[in-house]
Amino acid sequence: MARTVWDSSVGKKTVMAVSGLIMLLYLVAHMIGNLKIYFGAGEFNHYAHWLRTVGEPFMHYEWTLWIVRVVLVLAVVAHATSAYQLSRRDIKARPSKYAHKKRGASYATRTMRWGGIILGLFIVWHLLDLTTGTVHPGGFQEGHPYQNIVDTFSTWYGNVVYIVAMLALGLHIRHGFWSAAQTLGAGSRTRERALKTVANVLALLLTAGFVAVPVGVMTGVVS
Repeated sequence: MARTVWDSSVGKKTVMAVSGLIMLLYLVAHMIGNLKIYFGAGEFNHYAHWLRTVGEPFMHYEWTLWIVRVVLVLAVVAHATSAYQLSRRDIKARPSKYAHKKRGASYATRTMRWGGIILGLFIVWHLLDLTTGTVHPGGFQEGHPYQNIVDTFSTWYGNVVYIVAMLALGLHIRHGFWSAAQTLGAGSRTRERALKTVANVLALLLTAGFVAVPVGVMTGVVS
């Protein structure tokens, strides 16, 4: 049954919608946590340490964090795989372009495809920068996330990469949230305006919240 569902377009769209919502919930929590950087190094580093001790003593050190990481990796893989396969299926079903383009549809599709690629590349860079420290500028300090973030956003390329990725994220959420609602049956003609409003607000808040961190470093508020 699982294979039958996965092989269908409806099944892939459902997987894409559910995995997208899982990542959206994580992004909301992640953004709120990031904004703690405005309360100083002590507060932010304490928050980062708390993430590793969530659930103690029932859960061992970092177990909860690793569970979250595994769920997110599965969500990202499921989301990307279903998106790629649906895209390939659309191309095979429609090898030639429409004589008349549906207004706004091609723009939304291009935004989602290229936005997904940009975000995928950003995730790799972000992990290598602030998790492993492989490409981190200024010397990565384990256990000092506040200073590591300041180091990253003290470089012009760190700001450019991050801000471009967050703008792509905002566009992705704007279209993706509404599409997920339609796929999961929450959309209707009467709810369409409300869902689009929620999608726009979520996209704006998340983009502004994430961009506020590099802006804080650039302006010297966070230093």
